[in-house]
Amino acid sequence: MILLQLIYSGIALGMIYAVIAFGYQLTFATSGTLNFGQGEALMLGALVGLTLVGLGVNYWVMVPIVCVFGFIQGAVVERIAVRPAIKTRSEFGWIMATIALGIIFRNVAENVWGRDDLPFPSPLPVAPIKVAGANVLPMELLVVVGALAMMLLVELFNRKSIHGKAFVATSNDRDAAGLMGINTGLVITFSYALSSLTASFAGVLIAPLTLTGATMGAVLGLKAFAVAIIGGLSSGTGVVVGGLILGIAETTTGFYLSTGYKDVPGLVLLLLVLALKPAGLFGKTAIKKV
Repeated sequence: MILLQLIYSGIALGMIYAVIAFGYQLTFATSGTLNFGQGEALMLGALVGLTLVGLGVNYWVMVPIVCVFGFIQGAVVERIAVRPAIKTRSEFGWIMATIALGIIFRNVAENVWGRDDLPFPSPLPVAPIKVAGANVLPMELLVVVGALAMMLLVELFNRKSIHGKAFVATSNDRDAAGLMGINTGLVITFSYALSSLTASFAGVLIAPLTLTGATMGAVLGLKAFAVAIIGGLSSGTGVVVGGLILGIAETTTGFYLSTGYKDVPGLVLLLLVLALKPAGLFGKTAIKKV
């Protein structure tokens, strides 16, 4: 039963990694770039959500407000940090720019909310419930359901809406999409906005299970990046499977070995994937004609 309980906790943690990694995948598909301040988007979403709840806003009303905030924040990141690098065809400009913005966001959060970690009130009962003989927190179930629902909604948007089809066309061939009249610059901005929206949503999901603070996003963003690489930046299924593998590996290692070693399995797996299958477990290697 202990192992089953660890697996349940690992699944909840892994789904948070998957949602953040899904955001990495969104921006990489349209522009070939990544937002290395993705963890800070999660952190800001959690802290803004905590402030709204503290002002008396209901948790379920707060969630869409935070998503709108994340959407705007992502668009700002693309405009300031990524678009200039794309225009000048700088290979490393967007990396340093997104990292710099992430540090700025973290410093702003420290000055506004302080350096101490803060508790986030849970919208659900804190008493665990029994599932197949093991205890599960209701909030952990909400994390899993919410993360899957968010990724499913984005996929449905891409498949069913005209704007989503423009997103898919840009991800398949940006130059051809531009020739067909699609505003690829706007699509890239939208992908960054959507990426930060998913991260902010993940922030308010995980916040009641942990402490909320200015540094909470740094480690989560880095691990989600590892999940994106392990699963494959071109595969939605890959980020889910990669997140589950890393989440379960962390919880079981932390219990059976030591909490000091819980980060080791994921890093070892990352090194193995990079050495044996650089495109990721579910990723496809692109062949380019020169």
